Amino acid sequence: MSEQGFTTKIVHSDRLLNLEYGAVHAPIHNSVPYGFDDVQGLIDVFQGKPGHAYARQSTPTIDALQHKIQQMDNGVATLVFASGMAAIVTTFLTLLKSGDHLICSRFLFGNTNSIMGTLQSYGIEVTLVDATNIDEVKAAQKENTRMVFVETIANPVTQISALEAIGDFCEAQKLVYVIDNTLTSSYLFDATSVKASLIITSLSKYVAGHGNALGGSVTDSGLFDWETYPNIFAGYQKGDSKMWGISQIKKKGLRDMGGCLSSQAAHLISVGSETMELRMDRQCDNALALAEFLEKHPKIEKVYYPGLKSHPQYDVAKRLFKAFGAILSFDLIEGEDCCVLLNKLNIVINATHLGDNRTLALPVAPTIYGEMGLETRQKMGISESMVRCSIGIENKADLLKDFEQALA
Repeated sequence: MSEQGFTTKIVHSDRLLNLEYGAVHAPIHNSVPYGFDDVQGLIDVFQGKPGHAYARQSTPTIDALQHKIQQMDNGVATLVFASGMAAIVTTFLTLLKSGDHLICSRFLFGNTNSIMGTLQSYGIEVTLVDATNIDEVKAAQKENTRMVFVETIANPVTQISALEAIGDFCEAQKLVYVIDNTLTSSYLFDATSVKASLIITSLSKYVAGHGNALGGSVTDSGLFDWETYPNIFAGYQKGDSKMWGISQIKKKGLRDMGGCLSSQAAHLISVGSETMELRMDRQCDNALALAEFLEKHPKIEKVYYPGLKSHPQYDVAKRLFKAFGAILSFDLIEGEDCCVLLNKLNIVINATHLGDNRTLALPVAPTIYGEMGLETRQKMGISESMVRCSIGIENKADLLKDFEQALA
C-alpha cells in the first residue's frame, strides 16, 4: 500500500486487518485479561510471540491503532502510550541509564524541558544546545553520548532544528536520533527522510484532532542498528535486531511503568486520524493567512511562524515540510497587554492544548512556561508578552475578523 496516498492508507487501515463481520473500524476491546484454552498459548505470549495476555501491554484495539501509526510514520514497529509525555519519558528511561549523556535541543515544550531535570537527578547527563546549529550539536558530543533529541518545530517560538544535518551526524556517530514530530505530524513531515531512529508523537494533537483523547506513540524507523547500542538488556537481544529497541521500550515501559493507553482512547484517536490530512490542510492554510495578517499589523511587534519569509528557518521548512504547520506565536508592541487582547477574542478560546479543531490561544510566560523562570524563557527566545495560538479549522474570514476586531 506504500504507493497510496496518506488518507487512503489511513481510512482503509482497520478493515484490511480482516475484522469480524466486515467491520471497517476496529472494535473497542475493554477486557483486561485474555484467556486461553491451551495454557501453552499464554506461555507463548509471555515468551514474546504475538497475542494478548493483559491490557497493560496490548489489546486488539491497541494493535489496530499501532498498525495505523506505523503506516503513517513509515516505520517497522509502533507502541502507543497514555499520553505524549508518557511516550517521551518511557523512551528516555528505558534506553538511557545513569552515566549516559543526552544531547537535547534547548527549544523544548515546557514539560519536556522539565523532564531534563528529572533525568539529571537520576544520573543521566543532559546538554541543552541550539539545535538549529549543527556545530553546537557536534560540539556537545562526549564519549558517553548515547542519544540526540529534538523537536521538528519548537513550541512556542517555532525554531526548526537542523534535522538533516543532525541525522547525518547521528548516523556517523551511531547515536540514537529521537525526533518529536508532534507539531508537524507524519502528514507534514516524514521523519525517516532525515534518518530518525525513533519518532515520538503526541497523538492527542493533530492525529486525534478533536480534543477528546490523550495518547502518545513511539515508532522505530528501522534505521538504527540496535546491535551497536550498549544498553539493550540481554533478554531482548533475540530475533530480529531491528526490534530490540522497541521490545525494551515495551517491556520496561508499558509492562513495568504502566503508561498504557486505554482501548476507548485508542478508538477515538484512530477514528480522528482518518481526517488528519483534511484538517491539517485547512489549519495550515488558516495559520499562514493569520501570520501574514499579524505581521503587517501595527500593534504586533513580531510573529513567529515558519511560513513567513522573515522566519530564520523558512527555507528549511519549505524544503522539508508539506506545509508550515498550524502553530504560531506573536509579541505585541510595548504598552499592549496580551491578556486584554485574548479576552477580546470571541471565536478563539483561551485554553492550553494544540492541534484542536478550534483555535486556541494563551499567554505563554505565565502559563505553560511559568515554572521554568525568566532566565530560561529568555534563552528559549520567549518574551514575557508572547501569545501562542493553535490554529483550528474555522472559516478563514471569521478567524481574521476576530483578530482584527480584538486588536482594534
